[in-house]
Amino acid sequence: MITREEIVEILKGITHPETGKDVVEGGILQEVTVEEGGKIHLTLVFRRRRDPFAKSVAMRSKLAIEAAAEGAEVEILIREGEDAPKPRQHEGMKSVKNIIAVASGKGGVGKSTVTANLAVSLHKLGYKVGVLDADIYGPSQPKLFGVEDFAPWAESVDGLDYIVPAESNGVKVNSIGFYINPEDALIWRGPMATNALKQLINQTLWGELDFLLIDMPPGTGDVQISVAENLSLTGAIIVSTPQKVATADVVRGMKMFEAEGIGVPVLGVVENMAYFSPAELPNNRYYIFGKGGAREMAEKEGVDFLGEIPLIQSIAENSDNGTPVALGSSDEEKYYADICRKVVSKVTKTC
Repeated sequence: MITREEIVEILKGITHPETGKDVVEGGILQEVTVEEGGKIHLTLVFRRRRDPFAKSVAMRSKLAIEAAAEGAEVEILIREGEDAPKPRQHEGMKSVKNIIAVASGKGGVGKSTVTANLAVSLHKLGYKVGVLDADIYGPSQPKLFGVEDFAPWAESVDGLDYIVPAESNGVKVNSIGFYINPEDALIWRGPMATNALKQLINQTLWGELDFLLIDMPPGTGDVQISVAENLSLTGAIIVSTPQKVATADVVRGMKMFEAEGIGVPVLGVVENMAYFSPAELPNNRYYIFGKGGAREMAEKEGVDFLGEIPLIQSIAENSDNGTPVALGSSDEEKYYADICRKVVSKVTKTC
């Protein structure tokens, strides 16, 4: 069983993004207790009320302890200071009905491509749709929607300036990629990336939308937790490949959304690159990354399996050309349309 001293040592590796100090050095860790049965209680104290990093620090502390003490139950109490202004409702988000995060436990699983095609499929089903590219370090949506040359402009509402998003194939798009040189390396620390994302969230004039899809950064860091905390998310879709190394990371991602204080329902799991079917042998399936790993993981964790998307050359080619494959009427389009129908059904039941 893990000891109190070992827990304190683990927490010395968890820093507050704003101060740069770990939770022990910075005085955030107030109390640690370990019950005889192994249950761990932490009390974390933050100086100001509504500290924007409180929940992310707590979540990273919880995950770090659980990684070191497999099977341990960790309970964290957050205490905050008294004075802080209440966040006001921002004009740009007032008419957005459903906000869905599209996330992945790790990079390289095709999350952004899935996001773009789901957005197009939802539009084809008759919904008003937007995409917010929150993948701060690797924004792909400008390329996927063919709007790389879009120059953002502002519109004044009640004396405040809001960004008017790009629009492509009926889908509204805003991305950090519109504001940086695509050839430059983006070297941002946690607070800078989080603040940039908050601007995109709060200062985009989306207008009336039925669905706003958030293309999340991979993993479970400060930026991801900030999105979950600053937006009233309807739910989250998790994208994974069948590989066990990918599905293991997905479980951590699901725990982040379902954690106390965040409480975002996971709508389901999408298995991307499920198998390869060559154009000349469309009925043949080659399970390059393993078979059914994401489906098995979803069943084990008790979440819905939304569907599988094969590894098909046309999906990659259309993505590179800025014309998502879901725009057409091919078999490839049907994979995304089926997933969208399931998502709409779940959201309707949730609402």
